[in-house]
Amino acid sequence: MTIEEINGKAYKLPGSLNKFQKQMYVHLIDYKWEHITTDVGLYKYKGKDIEYDAILPKPTPNKYPLMYLSILTDLKQHLIKYPFKLHIHFNHMASSQAANVNLFLPILLSSKANEILRLLKPDFKELAVNELYKGFRIEYWDGNSNKVKGLLKDHSALSGTDSDIAIAYYNQKDELCLWLIEHKLTEKEFTVCGGFKSKARDKSKHFCEKSFSELLLNKDDCFHHSFRGREYWNLSESNKSFFVNHSKHDSCPFKGGMNQLWRNQLLGFAIEQDEKQPYKEVSFSVVHHPNNTALNNSMEQYKDLTGNNPKFFAFTSKQVIDSASKVKDTELKEWIGWYKELYMV
Repeated sequence: MTIEEINGKAYKLPGSLNKFQKQMYVHLIDYKWEHITTDVGLYKYKGKDIEYDAILPKPTPNKYPLMYLSILTDLKQHLIKYPFKLHIHFNHMASSQAANVNLFLPILLSSKANEILRLLKPDFKELAVNELYKGFRIEYWDGNSNKVKGLLKDHSALSGTDSDIAIAYYNQKDELCLWLIEHKLTEKEFTVCGGFKSKARDKSKHFCEKSFSELLLNKDDCFHHSFRGREYWNLSESNKSFFVNHSKHDSCPFKGGMNQLWRNQLLGFAIEQDEKQPYKEVSFSVVHHPNNTALNNSMEQYKDLTGNNPKFFAFTSKQVIDSASKVKDTELKEWIGWYKELYMV
């Protein structure tokens, strides 16, 4: 933690923030001080409580102080029907999970949902409201509670591949489809490969320096395949044409920021190939704050790796807000103003 004076105010901030992160943190803290509380929150590190202004204190009078009020009832009902783990920093002002809920639920629960989402995804025809929870599900992994590890065999109580939000819809051919979306607010990078940096990785058996093609020839060279028994490379092999430009990478392309993009895309392939799943096609997107450019490099590399395949595309929260603005709905207008103020869009 570092204390920094900005515009005459002292802020308790994390160290190593980039320009955008610092700008957003200061803005969110100012919002917290004005609308919620001036009390600091605590983060426990190595047995010590460290004060941060961006964290909300516990307890707070309102359990969900960051949630847009009109979606709160549905959020609670979703948690009952489809329980999901609230992130440890859900009540952090910069919580990407909270921002994701605030961005999509007001639209998904609106009578204007189809008009808005069609502007973001051209093949979108109609929200499949009878699927999942009213057509969507937060922190979706594959929907089969009986599959403890999930379709990728990487799920546990603490980790695993999931989508921040999944939207079930009918496309222009009236086929039931699924749209997986990863949301990023202030993150500098996507999640990198846990196997590459794992202390359990045996460097005499697990060769991260091998190429995509070489790893397909001997999947056991990957820590995730031989040590963890995950389905990543099996799915990559059955969908290898998707990663059309893999030869541009001398070593495994998925050691860095493309790892999370790869795993989410593989989740989509796994759902398509699972006979128990009803979805004809599954696509994957990233939505991010328009001023967060730190993620661009990984996304551009991934687009190149996949030859700009339309099953993956990225857009910004501003594009979502602009699409919602076009339908000129009174209730959504109030939410738009609130969201833009809170998240500096």
